[in-house]
This record gives sequence, structure tokens and C-alpha cells, in this order.
Amino acid sequence: MKIAKEELVRDIEQARERLDSSIERKEDYEAIYQNSLDLDRLIEQYIASGF
Repeated sequence: MKIAKEELVRDIEQARERLDSSIERKEDYEAIYQNSLDLDRLIEQYIASGF
């Protein structure tokens, strides 16, 4: 279970970096929105897992 938690935390950090980067590069709305949804989905998984 610890490995799964570490992987999920790593995935969340990577998704956050992608979102931040897309905002900094002023990408189009759809790209930023999709990155935001990806991050939200991962955070939701983290919370649902009870970590």
C-alpha cells in the first residue's frame, strides 16, 4: 500500500507541474482545463484511498 501511495503522490506532483507549466506558457484554455481535470482526478483518488 505504501508503494501505491508513493506512486500516487508522484503522479499528483507531476500533474501539478504540468498544470503550472501550461499556465506559465499561457497555453489555450482547453489544455489548461484538461491539466486541471487530470490533477483533480488524482487528488480525488488520493482522498478516496484514505491516505
